[in-house]
Amino acid sequence: MGTLHAPWNRRDFLTSVGKGLGLATLASPVVGSLLDELHAATKATSHLTPFEAARDEDFWFEIQRSFSITRGITNLNNGGVSPSPRIVTEAFVRYIWQQEDVTAYTMWQILEPQSETIRTGLAEEFGCDQEEIAITRNVSDGLEAILFGLDLKAGDEVLTTTQDYPRMLNTLKQRQRRDGVILKMISIPTPPKSLDEITAAFEKAITPKTRVILICHMINLTGQILPVKDICRLGRSKGIDVVVDGAHSFAHLDFKLKDLDCDFFATSLHKWFFAPKGTGFLYVKKDKIPKVWPLMAADEKQDGDIRKFEEIGTHPAAPRLAIGEALLYHRGIGPKRKEERMRYLKDHWVNQLKDLPNVRFHTSMSPDQSCGLANIEVMGIAPGAIGSYLMDKHKIFTTPIVHPEFKGIRVTPSVYTTIPELDRFCGVMADVAKKGLPK
Repeated sequence: MGTLHAPWNRRDFLTSVGKGLGLATLASPVVGSLLDELHAATKATSHLTPFEAARDEDFWFEIQRSFSITRGITNLNNGGVSPSPRIVTEAFVRYIWQQEDVTAYTMWQILEPQSETIRTGLAEEFGCDQEEIAITRNVSDGLEAILFGLDLKAGDEVLTTTQDYPRMLNTLKQRQRRDGVILKMISIPTPPKSLDEITAAFEKAITPKTRVILICHMINLTGQILPVKDICRLGRSKGIDVVVDGAHSFAHLDFKLKDLDCDFFATSLHKWFFAPKGTGFLYVKKDKIPKVWPLMAADEKQDGDIRKFEEIGTHPAAPRLAIGEALLYHRGIGPKRKEERMRYLKDHWVNQLKDLPNVRFHTSMSPDQSCGLANIEVMGIAPGAIGSYLMDKHKIFTTPIVHPEFKGIRVTPSVYTTIPELDRFCGVMADVAKKGLPK
């Protein structure tokens, strides 16, 4: 998906997204050393296609060791929240110390203005104007700003799926209780035969009362990728706003705004982007900004200003500024190379388990429908019991999923996950599938 990004060298890093952050970055020997290591690793694989680089274990060894994490637990739950690489953590700590020195002056006069550089970097990465990006605390922060901020009246319908994120469904249920808005949910197959099947399900469910469609770019339960561009165009043709939840797609898949053609998009940056916890962004198309009320009050003169969605009171500068180092790291790996590695890791463990008895996958293996996240069920055994066994006995951390329409274990490795760790997981799961859980 999207275009291929060439690996960046260190000068590219600092000149493109380091204006305002570059001096701080250069001042840190640790960050400088980490950038040099990343540059050397990407240079060594520059002759490879992203598909080939995804299989170069020497390159990914350098990525793996750039994270300061325990290997005593195999973390296959990176979809919830991910550790940051050392380059981000070191920067985050440095900014925290900075903001503690004459705090009111340093935070508001020195550090907070540098957020504009972060805004610019995120806009470049997403492919939009910097005046269309709000820096938020997480994807829920951004999506709730839209879902609560759009003017809807009693009887207006909001269309989504039964597999949408629970917090967003609760958001719409609250509007239903408070405003009389109608929440309409459709069921989609797990997995569908094709993306067209999903688009057709949305089109069939649209009525003259439909005002908003909420869709996940990638469903958190199964990793299913939805045909966002087709649904956005469908919505636009009928005057329906489409709100896109990009919690699991941004920095996981390689794409730009033009590949989605949406008016609203929100994501968390502490998942696949590896930024500090409690960071995210909201994209609102410029001509839509005045039409959405912010969650917290803003001055009337800010009606058309994307920053009105950032009016949350006092907040720390450190997490926002360390987004800059996460951006350096993401671009250093290369978005397309990263996507291919994530898909390779998923395929590696799925291929070892797919033909076992009593095993069912709720994730399509088609490259246009999934990437690094997948859901596996061992029929006849409760996901919670498997999850507890994996963690208690083998120190393998996964996510049990129980949904009214399916159940299984969600497995989300990341770029720091090793092949031996996945092989060990597969060995345990194979025993469970063949023999059941130990008594």
